Amino acid sequence: MQVSEQAAEGAGARELAAFLERRREQIAQRWADAPFFRTVFTVSRDEAVEACKVVVDALGEVASSGRLENVAAPGFDPAREQLGRMAASRARRGVSPAEIANEAARLRTVTAGLLRAEDLPHPEAREALLALTVLMGTLRLVIMETTVLAGEELIARQRQQLLEVATPVINVWEGVVAVPLIGTLDSARSQVVMESLLQAVVEQRARYAILDITGVPTVDSLVAQHLMKTVAAARLMGAECIVSGIRPAIAQTIVHLGIDLSGVLTRSSLADALAYALARQGIEVSRRADGAAPL
Repeated sequence: MQVSEQAAEGAGARELAAFLERRREQIAQRWADAPFFRTVFTVSRDEAVEACKVVVDALGEVASSGRLENVAAPGFDPAREQLGRMAASRARRGVSPAEIANEAARLRTVTAGLLRAEDLPHPEAREALLALTVLMGTLRLVIMETTVLAGEELIARQRQQLLEVATPVINVWEGVVAVPLIGTLDSARSQVVMESLLQAVVEQRARYAILDITGVPTVDSLVAQHLMKTVAAARLMGAECIVSGIRPAIAQTIVHLGIDLSGVLTRSSLADALAYALARQGIEVSRRADGAAPL
C-alpha cells in the first residue's frame, strides 16, 4: 500500500511538473495581477510577469525532483531573491506576515483553476491537484521564511540607523569635536561611537575629541574598556581625547571595579573639557567688560 501511495505521489509530481511547464506563461500572467506580486512592480507589469516565471520555473524544478515538501530543495534557490523582494516590499507597506501568507495561499487557487481546465483523467487530475496543494504549501513556507529574514534585515538596518542618529558628532570649535552620549552603551553602539568619532577627526582635522558621558546612566568594565579603546584610537589618529561628565556615582563604580583610567584625560563637564581644549590651542574665551551681548 505504501509503495502504491509513493508511486501515485511520484506520478502526481511528474504530472504537475509537466503542467507547470505547459502553462508557465498563463500562470505567470495571472499571478502578476495578484497582490503579492502586483504591489512590487508598479511601473512595469512585464517585469512582474518575468518575476512570476522565475517562481513558476522553481516550482517546476522542485516538482520534477519529487521533493514537494522540502523547503530547502535546490529548485527554490533561484526564486528566493524574488520572493524576498516581494515579501520585503509587502512588509514595508505594513502587511503582516499572516496576510502575506494568505496572499501566497491565493496563488494556489489561481493555479488550481488552470490545472482543472486541463481536463486530465480523474486519477491523474486528483494526484496532480494533491501534489499542487503540497507544493504550494511548501512555497508558502518558503515565502514566510524569506519574510522573516527580510524583516530581520530591515530591523537590523533601522537599528544601525538609530545608533548613528543617537550618536551625533558635533564640531563645537575649530579643531574640536564632541560626542554627547545619552543612554546605555553596548558593544554595537560603542563601535559606532568609535567609527563616527574617528571619521569626524579625519574630516574636521580635529586635534581634540571630547566624549561626554553625562547622559550615560551606568558604567561597567565593558563600557570602560570601550571608552579606553576609543581614546587610544583617537590618539593614533593624532587627536587628544577627553572624557567629560563623570558623575560621582559613576566615579565610585569605576573605583569599586578597579578600573584604571589614569591614562585617560577627564574633566567634570563638557564645558570644562571644551575650555581645556581651547586653552591648549591658545584660545581664551572671556566676558566683555561692559557685559553686553555680542552683536
